[in-house]
Amino acid sequence: MINVFGSKVGAEEIAQITESINNQWMGIGPKVKEFEEKFRDRLSLKNFALLDSGSNALYLACTVLNLPKGSEIIVPTFTWVSCAQAVLLAGHKPVLCDVDINTMNITVETVTPHITEKTGAIMVVHYAGLPVDLDPIIALGYPVIEDAAHAVDSWYRGKACGTIGTVGIYSFDAVKNLAVGEGGGITSQNQEIFDHAKILRYCGIGKSGFEASKHGKKRWWEYNIISQFIKMNPSDISAGIGLAQLSKLDDMQNYRKQIWDIYQAAFKGYDWIKTPEEALPGDKHSYFTYAIRVPKRDELAHYLFDNEIYSTLRYHPLHLNKLYEQLDTKLPNAEQLNEDALSIPLHPNLKMSEVEYIIEKIKSFYL
Repeated sequence: MINVFGSKVGAEEIAQITESINNQWMGIGPKVKEFEEKFRDRLSLKNFALLDSGSNALYLACTVLNLPKGSEIIVPTFTWVSCAQAVLLAGHKPVLCDVDINTMNITVETVTPHITEKTGAIMVVHYAGLPVDLDPIIALGYPVIEDAAHAVDSWYRGKACGTIGTVGIYSFDAVKNLAVGEGGGITSQNQEIFDHAKILRYCGIGKSGFEASKHGKKRWWEYNIISQFIKMNPSDISAGIGLAQLSKLDDMQNYRKQIWDIYQAAFKGYDWIKTPEEALPGDKHSYFTYAIRVPKRDELAHYLFDNEIYSTLRYHPLHLNKLYEQLDTKLPNAEQLNEDALSIPLHPNLKMSEVEYIIEKIKSFYL
């Protein structure tokens, strides 16, 4: 079966893991610090903290904004469940909004109808790595949580995605562009917000005993709990994999773009398929997933599956889930995407012969 998502790992990652084990660094340690510094420098971030998952990064982002309990946070319905779950876990209410039918991204036009006196923040998601048009949303005057889980190599008007909102998050799970197994990260232009996030990462403890001992504290094992929070520490194992991935990220991104461009050229001019939007001039896409829109989507998905090609829909609109109590909400663009959008394979482990096979099978279904 040809997988729809995948990562490219090998000898470099194994060497990093072996080094950590040989040095007896299983938890948070020197490789975490090294990864944080190299990732920060690559994206020209003001600061960056590695976490154990992108989902926890979202929860942390919702928490460090310090909004009044019960605040509403506007979230695109066409996104991963963690976005809304993070809002709920932080004690707030997710208000689900529609996305643009072509970009599959949140816009100022889809956000504005949902603004109320209870609105505390807006969460944007750069779907598939295509940058959201952020300036008009930021101009609304609310804190912006920037979910760059798909956008580790995306840029908007000269700035790395994740750095433009009030707080930004990244995901490094097993199928992301930079994959460490499980991992995430957080950044903020507001140093006070970031410092708070860094403290919360380790159960809300101001300084660990080891850090305190280096600063001359007489009884360094007595730590000061500043805030009540859970543990979100990353490991040196994950960070080591991340370091190996960083060293070949450019090559993997170039390969993703090659596949993207082949798809775009192969499907150009056919009226039965809507291909994904390109980034605007001056912006940069991350090419996380290639989502087409087609008639008879379900039939196509089953036809591809029968021909050893796995496809999927990323994502099922959240407002159609009972948990969020918005079943009576009509968000027509997301509902249309729920019926005709399909993600087909795009990842750095995909062979060019498989790409041609996928194109052949999609065309054979319709032509």
